Amino acid sequence: MSRRLFLQGTTAAFSAAAMGAAASVSAKEMVRPTPLYGPPPGVAKLNANENPYGPSPAALKAMMQASQKGAYYVYDSVMRLKTMIAERHGLTPDHIALGSGSSAGLVAAAIVAAHKGSILGPDLFWDTTAKVVEVQNIGEIKRLPKLDSLAIDLDAMYAAIDDSVSMVQVTNPNNPTGMLIDPVAMRNFCIKASKKCTVLADEAYNELTDNGDANSVIPLIKQGHDVIVARTFSKIYGLAGMRVGYLIAQPEKIQEMQRYGIGWYGLNQAGLAGAIASYEDHKFMDYSRAKVKEAREMVSAAVKENGLTALPSVTNFMFVNLGDLNAETFRAEMEKENVLIRGIYRDYTNWSRVSMGYLEDVEKYTSALPKVLHRMS
Repeated sequence: MSRRLFLQGTTAAFSAAAMGAAASVSAKEMVRPTPLYGPPPGVAKLNANENPYGPSPAALKAMMQASQKGAYYVYDSVMRLKTMIAERHGLTPDHIALGSGSSAGLVAAAIVAAHKGSILGPDLFWDTTAKVVEVQNIGEIKRLPKLDSLAIDLDAMYAAIDDSVSMVQVTNPNNPTGMLIDPVAMRNFCIKASKKCTVLADEAYNELTDNGDANSVIPLIKQGHDVIVARTFSKIYGLAGMRVGYLIAQPEKIQEMQRYGIGWYGLNQAGLAGAIASYEDHKFMDYSRAKVKEAREMVSAAVKENGLTALPSVTNFMFVNLGDLNAETFRAEMEKENVLIRGIYRDYTNWSRVSMGYLEDVEKYTSALPKVLHRMS
């Protein structure tokens, strides 16, 4: 618990004890501690791409057992998970780097790239980790021009690679759009582009697609191409709070990136145990995909019924076109209905991202949608 939350809770408890039940303090003035885990009761949390159905039963059991061994560091668990990932793809553990979610590895990749040149990406992609180079004033992100379709133009990206570019970053499926690149086009692009610079494929949502293996460029690493693939246990596996992710790349590239950050040393036994138990849990992943698809269908129907459109998504979120309405105002109005969604991305002021949660929470979104649109019209 943070110091702020601790003080909130103790202050409220002290006040109640000191003044009694008949204290002349209104409920609105009382400090109420927020829930430690997850959203408050009655709030639909659809502003982050967690899988609320996870961790899986197998992961929960493994995490409980691992927590009893929390006195020990994680080297053995790290090696086990790295070996599992490597064997699945016909690689060696030296091709794998584990970290706190995929974010740690993505930050390391960005820093390495920034020391050699600029990072090239689409105008709209999950750029939070890449921005570290601009925040630290060690590099820059070059962006492609906007497209009306919001798709990633691989031909334009390849043409934009010059001697100043050290790494191209492609999020596939993309966030926040939810769109997937044609796998053949993506593979061909990576082969060509990796001859000029490093290609970073952020595949955080790969397992949510109907055919993750076909949509991945991991096989190109086995073939020797200068490609980095980022994956995470935060999405379909439902382990966002346990912070486990990984990079797959050529061993020399892994060594280069591991110079920035503490890597697996920052992981914990419970998170690794959950990841190990989840990695081949296809039954749970199939169940999660089915629930996500059902939720997407609910949102798609509601969007259409209310005269809006959305991009074709293969992930656990959708990007909704609000027309002339402002996405930040829309977010604030939905919050009044106890529905949390995302606001404006960059300067895409009329696009609103909603994530898929429990079906009853998605139903809150679909029920609130016409009311909020009416208030804003």
